[in-house]
Amino acid sequence: MQKKKLALSAAVAGAIAMLALPALTVAVNKPATKVANDGRATCYECHDEVKVMKEGSKHAKLACTVCHDKLDAHAKDPEKNKPGTVIDQALCGKCHKNQMESFYTLNRDGGARKEKGVPTGRSPMQDKLLAGHGFTFEHDEPRAHAFMVIDQFAVDRFQGGRYQFKGGWKNIDKMGKTWDVLEDKGKGTKLTETAMAGNPTCIQCKTSDHILTWKFMGDKGGKFDRTSDVNDVAKATNNPLGCIHCHDPHGTQPRVVRDALIQAIQKDPKGNIFSKNGATDLKVVDFRGFRKIGVMSKTDSRMMCAQCHVEYNCNAGSQWSDGKPVKYDDQRTNHFPLKNSLQLLKHYKELDFFDFKHAVTGARLIKFQHPEAETYAGSVHDKAGVQCHQCHMPKMKGKDGKRFSTHGVVKPKLAVKASCLGCHTDSTVEKKLYEIETIVNYTKGKMRKAEYWLGQLIDTYAAAQRLGVAESVLAQAREKHEEAHALWEYWTAENSDGFHNPSLARESLTGSIAASKAGVKILNDAMAVAKKDEPKK
Repeated sequence: MQKKKLALSAAVAGAIAMLALPALTVAVNKPATKVANDGRATCYECHDEVKVMKEGSKHAKLACTVCHDKLDAHAKDPEKNKPGTVIDQALCGKCHKNQMESFYTLNRDGGARKEKGVPTGRSPMQDKLLAGHGFTFEHDEPRAHAFMVIDQFAVDRFQGGRYQFKGGWKNIDKMGKTWDVLEDKGKGTKLTETAMAGNPTCIQCKTSDHILTWKFMGDKGGKFDRTSDVNDVAKATNNPLGCIHCHDPHGTQPRVVRDALIQAIQKDPKGNIFSKNGATDLKVVDFRGFRKIGVMSKTDSRMMCAQCHVEYNCNAGSQWSDGKPVKYDDQRTNHFPLKNSLQLLKHYKELDFFDFKHAVTGARLIKFQHPEAETYAGSVHDKAGVQCHQCHMPKMKGKDGKRFSTHGVVKPKLAVKASCLGCHTDSTVEKKLYEIETIVNYTKGKMRKAEYWLGQLIDTYAAAQRLGVAESVLAQAREKHEEAHALWEYWTAENSDGFHNPSLARESLTGSIAASKAGVKILNDAMAVAKKDEPKK
């Protein structure tokens, strides 16, 4: 074992310069402190990056044994004997009780398994407009973060209904360990009207359980990777999103761990959606080529939340250029574009990827995922410096009288006083709620119109095809379908109904309407000519 010793302060400074972690530079500039005699010195001989983060931090007093065991065996033979690591939220909850309890506070607003593809849902024409995609089997509104793993595994499109709530519907509100709540109905289970669409990459943003078993980007080399059997990954998943997703356990620095987000920021550190003045406050630490984390000098919940609340591709698909399959061994199946609704179609064409072909038109379509971060970027609130946690995790008073940021992640419209009036001091709860509802109503109106015209385009395409309209004309209509779909479907996946960026929503949805109308006109004009040329009976 090659041991790395940082005996001199100059060597420590050199290590910090190499890692370039701004939050840690402050800690090193503090008066030198003696390393506690609790065994950590042995750990630091190899893990100098951990020493840099831990010493001088709020967690400096905690011994390595608080979160790790089997350390003596690991020190003797690091390659053969891996240490045990506790990443369970309950460990953090021993000290951070208010945060832990708020995370598991049940919010019954809206109910569970609230399907989007129904008349009152976010995407009432979903079955027609997404025909050919697995989401048409069940596509629900999200519940609280505590349910994010449970609901993913139980949804009809994940694994054919294999995973069900123990005790049935009466336990739909039960929280806790995944397999205390769900039961496995067994291999071979396939209920009618279900899909087998789950994949290992999608699980990574909903749990922290695989942080030590999933190599960066899900490449080969860990216990699990992008090509692993999804059921093996699911059965090894016991907890929802953990504290360590956003807080470094060694030194409490704000951080991100989602690999594709880190990769996307590294590709464009000056111009990505989180950058300010040509730089991004994120310093990447590489753990021996296996995994990476991104550490911030100050909390930026826009990045922290973008580990999940972002458009990303985690599915197999096809190449735009030639239709050849893109399988899970391809890194494009773990990809964060960090682009908004006006930019994504162009981005995916350049990436040479699409999700599926529409069952009627054959248009190459993208199925978007919860793109809140990209929507929020450049909005009025974003330009004002407001971050996600200020609205969705407002300060509250715990049972012990201490104020803390709720980790229940509230909908601001259900907590207007705490979420809005801290900044809008001259307003009232009633006024702000009225404004929120007005923006949502207006955006939903544009969504319904976009859906109507997409439906018209699909129906007109089918009629033109039956009439024998030339393939060259049908191809033009498919291009319009691809454009109109991307500008519309993004907003059925985005969870604010336009509130995060009303102007972007309007521009995008009216663009969808215009593209659909253009496609309908192309087809109607061609059909008029075809009917005129028909031989008279």
